[in-house]
Order: sequence, then C-alpha cells, then structure tokens
Amino acid sequence: MIAPLRGPERVLVIKHGALGDVIQATGPLQAIRRHHPGAAITLLTTAPFADFLAGCPWIDETWIDRRPPLWNMPGILRLACRLRRAGFARVYDLQTSRRSGAYLRLFGRRRPQWSGIAPGASHPHANPGRDRMHTLDRQSEQLAMAGIADVPPPSLDWVPDGALPPGTPPRPFVLLVPGGSAHRPEKRWPVARFTELAGRLVADGLRPVILGSRGERPLADLVRASVPEAVDLTGATSLSDLVRLGRASAGVVGNDTGPVHLLAVAGAPTVVLFSRASDPDLCAPRGARVRVLRESDLSRLGIAPVAAALGAARASTLLQG
Repeated sequence: MIAPLRGPERVLVIKHGALGDVIQATGPLQAIRRHHPGAAITLLTTAPFADFLAGCPWIDETWIDRRPPLWNMPGILRLACRLRRAGFARVYDLQTSRRSGAYLRLFGRRRPQWSGIAPGASHPHANPGRDRMHTLDRQSEQLAMAGIADVPPPSLDWVPDGALPPGTPPRPFVLLVPGGSAHRPEKRWPVARFTELAGRLVADGLRPVILGSRGERPLADLVRASVPEAVDLTGATSLSDLVRLGRASAGVVGNDTGPVHLLAVAGAPTVVLFSRASDPDLCAPRGARVRVLRESDLSRLGIAPVAAALGAARASTLLQG
C-alpha cells in the first residue's frame, strides 16, 4: 500500500485526453489529493486541457505533454530530463496507454513508485479484465490497488460561476450537441433528427442552443434553416463556458462526445446517444440526471424516445430539488 505523503514530496498524474476521459478523471484527482495532502501534485496533460485544468483545486501545476514521436529524440530527451529533474516520488498513470507506460523508462535507474500498467510498475493495476470495465470503475480499482480508497464521482464544482457566453438566450433553454468525432460519423444522430427535436422544443416553450466546434457550424446552419429560433453557439464556448451553460440549462441532448460528458458532470439533465460504435457500459456518463439511449444504427432512432428520455431526466432534476 502507498502511504500518504508528508511534506514537500512531489506526485505526478498523467492524463492526456480525450475530453470525456479527462472529465471522468476529476474524481481520481480529488482522491489522490486527499491521499497526499502535503504533496505538490503535477498534472501532465495535453494543450487543449491545460488552461482549464489549471483551475482544478486538486493539482498544483499543469505541464503540457507535447507527446514527441519516438523518432524525435531531442523531444524525448527533453521530456526525460524534465521528468528526472522534478524528483517525483509517485506517479499515477491514469492514461494507461502504451505511450504513458513508456514514460516509466524515461526516469532511468531512479524510478518513482508507479501506479498503472507499465512493465515494472511498483503498484500495477493487476486485473486482466480491466479493459472491459467502465472508465470510472477501472480507475477506482487501479487506485485501490495503490492504497487509495473512496474515489468520488467526477466533479466540476470547482469551476466558478460567471456570465454565460454572448448570445445565450434567456432561460429555459436546451443544449443540443449534434457533432462529434469527424472520423466517426456513425456515432452521430442524424442532423435531421436534431432539427425535428429542436422544432418540438420550440413548441414546448424551450429555446434550442446548438453547441460544437467551429467546424461543426454547418450542422447548426442546417438546424436553424428549419428552426430559426435555435441559437448557434458553435465555436463560441470555452470549456468553462460549457460548464456554466450546463448548470443553467433545462437539459442536454447529444451524441457520445466529450462536451456531452462535460455537461452531464456539470449537472445538466442529459440524454446521451450511443450507436454500435461505442459501448456505454465502458464510458457513458453516470448520474441520476443522465439517460443513455442506445441504438445500433442511430439513423433508426426517432425523436419520441429521445424527447421522453429528456423529460425523464428533467423530472429527476425537479425531484432532487
């Protein structure tokens, strides 16, 4: 068992991405901080998340991992030197990828204690079935094997309240996330269905607000061509903006994509749509306000069950007060 650190010893946590995975790691970050109250905790992450996570109270600093390819020996050596100079006593590899596991070797002979699956780890996650576990369960078990119990659920309560992005309509509004990974179109509910749902929301007195990256603006254009009452905020929101929108919203409907996971953890009543391209048993957001709908081919999913699921998610919020 890893005993809690006392004093100024240093701890490294590795978590790169994608967004949904990073958000689900906030519970483990809180547990690691509780276990090491006196340590200086550094998070090694990637550039898209560094500024956002710099405000997380459970870490002291963020480092950006440029993830140099193996042929870039100067980049590898710079990373190795930085890791060695820091004097980390413990490393929690929450990424548990081939790359992050290889970082153990970069420490040379003076290796820190290591929680993960890297060969030679002092505290390995020794479960051959770990890849068949939900992300939250897998990380909790990994930390338990390193002596850290009672991992809380993900939390974004530390993100401060603030003004909503310009263009946000008055409440009540529902957030729609019609995009997702550009190279995984099978994970998307057809934009025509989002358009139909947007029309129903307007009829029910709710303003649809469309979220996504700047590159997903054409999806918003398609929705607004038929439902001009819909508001387009694609490309206009930071991660902190998304948290605040989630808190203020009357609900969320979206594909299995990072912003939907973030909005669910922010506390929004959420309906997340899964196709055969991903398994909700391994990665779906959890919570009393979350409803998961799964259809092998999302083009066969009509709006009636989605609208019903959104109503159920919103009702659970009202019941919780």
